[in-house]
Amino acid sequence: MLKPHPKPIEPARLLDLAKAVVAADRFPQLATVDRDQPRVRPVSPVRTEGFTIYVANLRSYQKTAEIAANPKVELCYVDEGHNQVRITGRAGVVTERPLLEAIWNDNPLLRQYLGSLDNPELIVYRITPNRVRYMQEWALEYYEVPYGEPPASEYPA
Repeated sequence: MLKPHPKPIEPARLLDLAKAVVAADRFPQLATVDRDQPRVRPVSPVRTEGFTIYVANLRSYQKTAEIAANPKVELCYVDEGHNQVRITGRAGVVTERPLLEAIWNDNPLLRQYLGSLDNPELIVYRITPNRVRYMQEWALEYYEVPYGEPPASEYPA
């Protein structure tokens, strides 16, 4: 089998290309570690600020224990053209009430499913990137995305 020959990517376009993949994939894959076993599952982010991703979860889910034991995670986004973005980072629990309220108000499914922002099962993770990579459809080569520092949220950490 011959290696694909994708079109070259101008470095100045990487940031926009990566953001487009993130915007296109509603259900990225989240990787965690369960002791010595990797675990991957689809998630539905509840907020995205650049490459800082917020994911809601239930405290009773297994990934809660996995993230508590090892907050290093990776998200993989794939668009319909098979372009990929991988966000490697750390997951931390969001505790800022104004941010939680904004996420709650922007997500009718959370409200319908959990009934109250104060539901003790609700936990929201902020995944802060330390590396962002982009790969064009099956090019077999990742490009480092120059994302800079995570965006300054109006809700300080």
